[in-house]
Formats: sequence, structure tokens, C-alpha cells
Amino acid sequence: MRRLLVGSSALFWGLQFAFLNPVLALLLVALYRATPAEVGWVLAVFNTSGFIASLVLPAYADRKREYLRPMLLCGVLTLVLAGVLAFTTALPVAVLALVVLGGPAGVGSSLLFAHLKASGARVSDVMNTRAVVSFAWVAGPPLATIIMGAFGNRSILPVLVVVAAFNIATTILMSRQRSAPDAPSAAVASADDGARVGRTVVVAVVVGFVLLQATNSAAVSIMSLFVTQRLHLPLIWSGVALGVSALLEIPALLIIGRLSLRFSSLPLIITGCLAGIAYYAGMAVAADPVTLVLLQVPNAWFFGIVAGIGLTLFQQIIPRPGLASGLFTNTRRIGAIISGPIISIGAASPTGYQGIFFVCAALTLAALLVIALAQRLSAEPTAPA
Repeated sequence: MRRLLVGSSALFWGLQFAFLNPVLALLLVALYRATPAEVGWVLAVFNTSGFIASLVLPAYADRKREYLRPMLLCGVLTLVLAGVLAFTTALPVAVLALVVLGGPAGVGSSLLFAHLKASGARVSDVMNTRAVVSFAWVAGPPLATIIMGAFGNRSILPVLVVVAAFNIATTILMSRQRSAPDAPSAAVASADDGARVGRTVVVAVVVGFVLLQATNSAAVSIMSLFVTQRLHLPLIWSGVALGVSALLEIPALLIIGRLSLRFSSLPLIITGCLAGIAYYAGMAVAADPVTLVLLQVPNAWFFGIVAGIGLTLFQQIIPRPGLASGLFTNTRRIGAIISGPIISIGAASPTGYQGIFFVCAALTLAALLVIALAQRLSAEPTAPA
């Protein structure tokens, strides 16, 4: 029963992001008549709100050693956010709702993984749960566009209300099922004590994963331009490539979860980074759609390692589960910011869009070296949970 509840919760928290985030810019223009410039700054302040909330709310949950009640709050905030966006037509009101309600509401997924860590979940359990979130991201965006195409742009907001209601329901059921307050078991606590490392090591790991997230964000951002202007293929091939990678990420996470029972984090991270370097190097010389699609195999393994092992590694080296999950979530946000200069620098090279992938390959190698050095500097080597 517990596994079913956790899986259901992961699915609906994943759908919340997968339904709203990809279409948010479209909603701002279609429903609130935002200009392109306004869309840019609205998304900026919305993401800033999410960044701050991802640190503050999990830190509060850590202090209280309670993760389900803040999750419940996130579900309620999502419900209110969808209601406000559905009934208002004023851009300032929508922006205020996104900042005050949407930023904190987006922390629910991080709190779920913090709850798993605090309740003694194994690395493989966390990985399997992350695979469910990935499935939500595969199914969510196309489903959202189908709903909006059939029933209008505003129709996605009632769907978001339903998703929020399911998030609230699953969180309440998990709270009722729990026989004792959320607190790390003795086994988990002792494991965390043994895994604690110095601040320098934590900073190095954060920097390494920010670089890895930045390369992925840059590659995804320029995929459509690379496909149409470098490979001279129809735009649909960009969607095919990204879709294949997202689909392959799910079995990759399940395999990584099993391997984590036998191997520590560093060897798995090495395989992921090598796969990432192979992917970026291959994309830099790709010239046909078959190669484009085949290269999504190492890409899926690379991002599976970053998303799965990265999360569990943060939970192992940072003793507070909420802070660990929130900090890992923010490596994605910071990486997205850094991806801009990566694209600019790479595109300015003589090879154009190919240069972006060469830069990504070099940064992936640098990230691997930083993370490996951090692991060697740690007091004890990271062991599988």
C-alpha cells in the first residue's frame, strides 16, 4: 500500500509540473495578453520564487522533521493557484499568484523525496520513484497540448485543480498510514552521520552538478535550431529526439536503481559522465536523423545518472533530507541560467551550433573531475544506501 501511495504521489506531482510549466508562457500570452518582454520577466520572477521556496520550505521541514504537512500545504497552494489563474484576466494578479502561490507549490516533489529519505527508503526506491516522475514528464506535455487544443487554453487549469486534489488526497493517505512522526530511522541516521562531509566537498559536488545540469539544459534548448539549421531536417525530428530520450530515461532509472545496490555513487557517475561526453561529441559530428536518434541512448543514461544518482548523492552528503532535495532541485535552475552563456560561447565558435556540443562535452569532463575530486576529499567514500 505504501509503495502504491508513493508511486501515485510521484505521478501527480510530476504531472503538476508537466502540465503547467511547458505551457505557462502560452497561458500568459493567451489569457492575460502578456507581451514577449513581459513573459520573460514573469518567468524570471516565477523561477526566482521557486528557487527561494526550494531552500526555505525544505529547511523548515527539516527543522520540524516533518515533510508530509508541508507537502499538503503545497497541494493546497496548487489548488488555490489554479483557481486564481482560472478566474482572473489581469496579468498583475496572475503574476502575484505565480510568485506567492506557484513558487512554494512547486516544492512538493522535493518534499516527497525528502520524506522518502527520512523514512528510510533505499537508493533503488528513490530511483524508482524518480522514474515515475520522468514518466509524468513524458506523458504530461503532449496531454496538456491535446487538452488545450480540444477545449481551449484555459481548460488546462481545471485539470490542474484535479491534479492538486489528487496530490492532497495521496498526502493525507500517507499521513494517516504513518504510525509515527516523520523522523529518520536509527539505521538511516547512522548512515547519514557516516556520510557527512565538509562544506568544501558539498560545494564541489554542487558545482559539478550545476555544470552537468547546464549542459543538458543547453542541449535541450538548442535542439530544434540544431535539427533545422545544422542537420536541415524537419522540426518534427527535434521532438522525436527529445521524446526518445525521455522515454529511454525511464528504464535507465530503473536499471540505475538496481545497480546502486551493488555499486557506490562515483562509479555510476563516471559511467553517466562518459555517456554524456559521448553524446555531446556525437552530436557535434551528427549528420543524419538515424545518428540523431541513436545518440539519445547515451543521452538517456547520462541524464538518468544526473537526475537519479545526483539526488541520492545529495541526500547522502547533506544530513538534512529537505535541504538536500531542495538544493539538488536548484542545481537544475542554476544550470538553466548558465546554459545561456554556454549557448552564446559555443555558437560564436567557427563550428556554430556544433561548437555548443563541444563546450558541453568539455564542461561534462570538468564536472566529472570536480565530483571525483570531491569524493576523494570526503572523509569516507560514499556507499550505496
